[in-house]
Amino acid sequence: MKMLLMKRVKGDYWCHVAGSIEGEEKGWQAIVREFYEETQISVSELYNAQFLEQFFEAKVNVLQIIPVFAVLCPPNQPVTLNEEHTEYRWVGLEEAKSLVPFPGQRQVYDHVWANFVDSSPSNHMKVNID
Repeated sequence: MKMLLMKRVKGDYWCHVAGSIEGEEKGWQAIVREFYEETQISVSELYNAQFLEQFFEAKVNVLQIIPVFAVLCPPNQPVTLNEEHTEYRWVGLEEAKSLVPFPGQRQVYDHVWANFVDSSPSNHMKVNID
């Protein structure tokens, strides 16, 4: 099992797919859209990871609290990056944690790995995207 990380143009750091809700979108709809926009991979299996990523953006004095979703897809999918990223890697947990700059990212990856790799996710966490 591997996770997809991408290197952001803005900030020049490794991260997972992320984005913002647009218009009247629901959170799960935003991640499905963002995942496709950033990778050209269509989401077919989505889970509410039951985790809130939080961080403080000092430059704009904003505390971000973001729900985490897990996208499960066949391994080593081809990825077509958009203009927001310069490169990507499919990585294991330890490599993912060694690449990212923020402690909150490492906490997200530990949580996702424990609940989606080391054990099977509960069907109650599955998001119906039909």
